[in-house]
Amino acid sequence: MTQLPGDLLQHPKYPRASRYDPQWVMSNAMGPNVLWLTEWLVDAMDLRPGMRVLDMGCGRALSSVFLAKEFGVEVWATDLWTKPTENWGRIREAGVDGQVFPIHAEAHQLPFAQGFFDAALSMDAYQYFGTDNLYLSYFARFVKPGGQIGIVVPGLVQEFEKLPEHLAPYWEPDYSCFHSPAWWRRHWERSGQVEVSLADLLEDGWRDWLRWEEASSEKNYPSGPKEMEMLRVDAGRNLTFVRVVGRVS
Repeated sequence: MTQLPGDLLQHPKYPRASRYDPQWVMSNAMGPNVLWLTEWLVDAMDLRPGMRVLDMGCGRALSSVFLAKEFGVEVWATDLWTKPTENWGRIREAGVDGQVFPIHAEAHQLPFAQGFFDAALSMDAYQYFGTDNLYLSYFARFVKPGGQIGIVVPGLVQEFEKLPEHLAPYWEPDYSCFHSPAWWRRHWERSGQVEVSLADLLEDGWRDWLRWEEASSEKNYPSGPKEMEMLRVDAGRNLTFVRVVGRVS
């Protein structure tokens, strides 16, 4: 197991996220460390106090709480699988009930006015609905012209036509939504809805992904032994996190 310095969730790459209670983060996790992913994403965005932000696929609203606390924005914490009443409890406990508003909605049936948001973000969720050729045209309508859209998703260093042999024992059908930065850039640009300013990889993203899984396992929170083994075997050759940021035309 990788030796982790100090507290398992203290990471020099993510100073803001490292200030949050590890037990709170781990007990409410629904995948990779969403605060790390959020901090990385917003480093490439322009968020200012008072902005209206859509957090799409927010899970248990950790990212929404983080955005409100760290950047003073108002956040519509939108998710299909987590009940808004449950998220409201976490939002109130975090002391941001005047800034974060829990919404229950499916990604294709969003209950918002066109042009309502200054920015729309999605961490570890957009890959499940946003690979559709038509989706960005729908999603972008809720962001005002000139506003930003940003996502972080599990992805690939580059596309492959044939599954690498070393990944075959671990590969799941759901992983077909993993794509490279170049793929995402082309996918967004062909929509004509956004001007892509950035599409890149998280440096040593696989290590951060594995670090989180190992930390969760060590603290007896849900983790994926098969996923950890896959990340170790791949060692960054293919698997990482991808960030995409664009402005609505």
